Amino acid sequence: MIDKSVASATVAVADIQDGASIMIGGFGTAGMPDELIEALIGRGVRDLTIISNNAGNGEMGVAALMKEKRVRKIICSFPRQADSHHFDALYHAGEIELELVPQGNLAARIQAAGAGLGAIFTPTGFGTLLAEGKETRTIDGRDYVLEYPIHADFALIKAQQGDRWGNLVYRKTARNFGPIMAMAAKTAIAQVAQIVPLGGLDPEAVVTPGIFVQRVVPITPTAALAA
Repeated sequence: MIDKSVASATVAVADIQDGASIMIGGFGTAGMPDELIEALIGRGVRDLTIISNNAGNGEMGVAALMKEKRVRKIICSFPRQADSHHFDALYHAGEIELELVPQGNLAARIQAAGAGLGAIFTPTGFGTLLAEGKETRTIDGRDYVLEYPIHADFALIKAQQGDRWGNLVYRKTARNFGPIMAMAAKTAIAQVAQIVPLGGLDPEAVVTPGIFVQRVVPITPTAALAA
């Protein structure tokens, strides 16, 4: 019997080791898998490469990882904002590496990994510092930059509902990077507000099929992490 559900966030992230590359869903705080991140902090792992849209907000999520100095490198499209003080401090101290990727390119490179593509050509970034040292090509009169897929060991994502097979339904814009990150990672871990019985999800509403998800953990708003 296929059952990808796990008892707690702590159990879900138990095999993540130092030096892992981890995709973290979310657009700002929307769709951020906070409880999985807290469990990851509890693991004590370090030297992580984080792939996320931004470099953290305030004290939660990715920012909490940075506060604990667990991140060696971040690949993101939006590293600085009013409350990104943990990233700012680490970056100015030379304690974190940044790979800045335009948001469309970030999504396209993650999608390319999930689709098994070797590389993509994109016009975004051509003629800028972001294209320095990269192969370029003119196709049908337009200039493009060669970009490579972004893979990861793990993806931590958040969905509204799931079943024990790993099929996922998202809540509105909290969906954001979740579906493509699940496809691009070796192990996708989804926290959900509810696990429903098989057949309880409308097939037309399932955005991420279970084939792309390895673990599902139910996290209610008041749930505490299991020891």
